[in-house]
Amino acid sequence: MKLVRYGAPGQEKPGLLDAAGRVRCLSAHLTDVGGQALAPETLARLALLEVAQLPIVPGVPQKDYRLGACVSGVGKFICIGLNYSDHAAESGMQVPPEPVVFSKWTSAITGPNDPLQIPPGSRKTDWEVELGVVIGKGGRYIDESDALSHVAGYCVVNDISEREYQLERGGTWDKGKGCDSFGPLGPWLVTTDEVPDPQALSMWLDVDGKRFQSGSTATMVYGVRFLIAYLSRFMSLQPGDVISTGTPPGVGMGQKPPVYLRAGQTVRAGIDGLGAQTQTTIQM
Repeated sequence: MKLVRYGAPGQEKPGLLDAAGRVRCLSAHLTDVGGQALAPETLARLALLEVAQLPIVPGVPQKDYRLGACVSGVGKFICIGLNYSDHAAESGMQVPPEPVVFSKWTSAITGPNDPLQIPPGSRKTDWEVELGVVIGKGGRYIDESDALSHVAGYCVVNDISEREYQLERGGTWDKGKGCDSFGPLGPWLVTTDEVPDPQALSMWLDVDGKRFQSGSTATMVYGVRFLIAYLSRFMSLQPGDVISTGTPPGVGMGQKPPVYLRAGQTVRAGIDGLGAQTQTTIQM
């Protein structure tokens, strides 16, 4: 299934994308796409619905009406840094001996096509297409062999980053990662039955039509199974938590000379099978 949330900010309704690319309303069966609604038993119940009998939402999603972030009420937005060796190299950093873990504040989460807000005074706002892993079954001290049973689905994440705030202002990376609009999720949450191998997904990102990032989750240093098991040693993972798993090379910071976002540009990012998201940059 491809689950969506559609409507104005704060008024999103749950939906399901059908085979023809139309959204079907799930309001009669689901309050929202998040939390315990992502539990395996709930997803199994939804999978039994007769899609053709669900009401069609008029129009084309992402064109005629807004999609919200594909997950609501995210408790933790956990990110992994330097998880592709070639991205670590372009950043001038070593591949870490253990995963680098940081957070994006949940207030950074936006819809997949909402404007990307460049903070006042920002000089180094950058892009990072990433695979998002959404937890469906909570747990801690999870075995790597059982890790994927805790996943509800996958989505596209753009880990927007202000590099000056992240690397030049002291402290941890977090201050450059969590500005408002720096965490677009979606367009849809794709359940695990449609993603047999999360380590075999092509991913890409364009700025104003120019391809900057082109990679594959196959080249992750630490794969999805390992990351879930690893993170669960340091925190309990809960339904609706999002793990953003790192980015392949091609970020603005890695260009020679570096290239950063400015107002009026279009950023488009996608992952095979998970859809694509598009943001227009605005200066705050």
